[in-house]
Amino acid sequence: MTPVVRVSGLSKSFGDLRAVSNLSFSVGQGQVYGFLGQNGAGKSTTIRMLMTLIEPSEGEIEIFGMNLRKHRKEILRQTGAVIERPDLYKYLTAKENLRLFARLSGVKPSEKMIMDQLDLVGLTARANSRVKTYSQGMKQRLGLACALVHDPGLIILDEPSNGLDPQGIADMRRLIIHLSRDRGKTLLVSSHLLSEMEMMADQLLIIHKGKKVVEGSMDELLHPEATLTELVTTDNKHTADLLEQSEWAVFLKESLNGMLRLSMHKDKIPALNRWLVEMGAEVKSLRPLDSLEDYFLSITKE
Repeated sequence: MTPVVRVSGLSKSFGDLRAVSNLSFSVGQGQVYGFLGQNGAGKSTTIRMLMTLIEPSEGEIEIFGMNLRKHRKEILRQTGAVIERPDLYKYLTAKENLRLFARLSGVKPSEKMIMDQLDLVGLTARANSRVKTYSQGMKQRLGLACALVHDPGLIILDEPSNGLDPQGIADMRRLIIHLSRDRGKTLLVSSHLLSEMEMMADQLLIIHKGKKVVEGSMDELLHPEATLTELVTTDNKHTADLLEQSEWAVFLKESLNGMLRLSMHKDKIPALNRWLVEMGAEVKSLRPLDSLEDYFLSITKE
């Protein structure tokens, strides 16, 4: 099956700054695709290139099997997006904003269609309130309703939980999952809320300093049989020598940022600890990086 989004060798430079470098990834039909990276990693720059807000320096983007440069209008008609803070008309009501965005997308919405969209994002009670009276979280939800009003196949969300309280974050998560699982929508979601991405993403891409670090499913990245385990001793170099000359050598990964890391089943960690003690290594810490936050921080450290 052709991916909904295919990015190949994408790069973007601003003068001497290389914001995105040789980035490639693909997003499958109906997936919630998590796009992660620290501030300044290149996430927003990539999303802006996907939405044709800025031109790539190099590389190609295909969406719905079409080249974005050649078929911009056809692609954008099938795409909805909320990039950073939604751009709404604050002196219009929620209903008026939705009706306007629908018409800009070539849709003539009925009253029922408008109210269904507001119900989807939990704003029916404030349908006739002017947007200037909305909280930031309410504006975020209305922005999503506007992005959905033309029934797009691809939805791109940049930090969709900005300004939401804990209940609003949970509601946004359920809505994203509903759009994917029940409505067959494809969603590319950039977020700094790693615990939320862990609960809803089918596939993850982590970038750092504009480059892809890793791409894969949650199971592939956090599988218990290949748990990334961080080891710190009083003499890491000596400990590495011990490991390389033992049966544990098969689990030893190339050190990242000068730290000792092993990839192994979680059940083996106690045995490793006993062996290290027997060999005279002074263990300061030995811990599995078995949450998305642990994993993310371990591979994006300076």
